[in-house]
Amino acid sequence: MRPKRTGTAIVAVLLPCYNEEITIGKVIADFRDSLPEATIYVYDNNSTDRTAEIADKAGAIVRKEPRQGKGNVIRAMFEDIDADVYIMADGDDTYPAEAAPAMVDKVLDGYDMVIGDRLSSTYFEENKRPFHNFGNRLVRSSINSLFGAHVTDIMTGYRAFSYTFAKTYPVLSHGFEVETEMTIHSLNNNLRLFEMPIQYRDRPQGSVSKLDTVGDGIKVLSTIFRMIREYKPLPFFGGIGLLISVIGLFFTGSVAIEFWRTGMVARFPTLIGAVMLIITGLLCITTGIILDVVARNNRKLFIVECNGFAAFRHVHINSLPSLPGVDRREEVDIKS
Repeated sequence: MRPKRTGTAIVAVLLPCYNEEITIGKVIADFRDSLPEATIYVYDNNSTDRTAEIADKAGAIVRKEPRQGKGNVIRAMFEDIDADVYIMADGDDTYPAEAAPAMVDKVLDGYDMVIGDRLSSTYFEENKRPFHNFGNRLVRSSINSLFGAHVTDIMTGYRAFSYTFAKTYPVLSHGFEVETEMTIHSLNNNLRLFEMPIQYRDRPQGSVSKLDTVGDGIKVLSTIFRMIREYKPLPFFGGIGLLISVIGLFFTGSVAIEFWRTGMVARFPTLIGAVMLIITGLLCITTGIILDVVARNNRKLFIVECNGFAAFRHVHINSLPSLPGVDRREEVDIKS
């Protein structure tokens, strides 16, 4: 049975920004209208325009993050900010703020991450960059095939998170590949995901995308490669080992057939190399088995950590005194 909700949820809107002076004011105003009780945070990532100034005048809490890259900004946000629900969006006015209340409700219903699905609605009509569209399809198909999932939008920047997710998710990426990392992390650890179709719109005129199609695409693919190696070591190393072993067996078989026909082994270097290939392949398979056990144990430890973290927060919140005239955010500040 789902426990009853008590009090008002603390919602934080997180807007990582780099040179978004054209759109940031409207984005803040839109989220203020959709989530009037939420606190809006703008993390300025070394902007050279008036992004921070405009955000401050619009009523957002503005903070600086000197480490360049969206992944670094999100890491700082999750470390600094405490809330029941986190809404993460971009400051480029491509995501609809009116979808945020429904995303908040889904997190309060128990989901760890809610994904704002662009690809099921207007993304391919609004986004005029064919290589970006191709990249989205490639990443989606590869990850879903590997993890046996059905996630539609792997790389969307519009998401909602629970407190436990924000505090236990290890942000390793530095740049835009962080969204892909989030999705793979969630699938690997069997977290509760919910996809919500949203109406995507392209950047308004004068607003320039910070994405580098080739450079960021390579980073995303390298992130997928790294996380497959770490999260799925048995298919990764086992597949490599099986391929190497098959090649070794092929050359060994050719030498064996020649020996059966002539009674002589004329190609000793080929035989030695083939045996070494077989041994190497078997070592790769063994490595995959060992690392797979380690990965499974890591997933078990992650679940235990999340359960303990959630229990600690539940006890901490329930132990706060109920002060008349003070909302929950103020109560947390007083208690701490």
